[in-house]
Amino acid sequence: LVSFVKEFGHARVPIKFRQNPSLEIWVKSQRQSYKDCLKDDSLSNMTEERIQLLNSVGFEWDCRKNISWDRLYEELTSFVEEFGHA
Repeated sequence: LVSFVKEFGHARVPIKFRQNPSLEIWVKSQRQSYKDCLKDDSLSNMTEERIQLLNSVGFEWDCRKNISWDRLYEELTSFVEEFGHA
């Protein structure tokens, strides 16, 4: 995830990230573990230390929340700069 943040400038790993499916799965797992932790699920492996580490790189716990137009435009321009197309 830290490498992803260095490369893309954010921690919003796409739901379908073909470049690194393992990261995609790991991120999904972290979100689920966090939800379980909030429900006081004893099977959750999420700890306060992990939460702080993920927060420190700008991890977004809810990928479904409303994202502003400006933010999406910024992501699009970054993508075009990197890949040369939209």
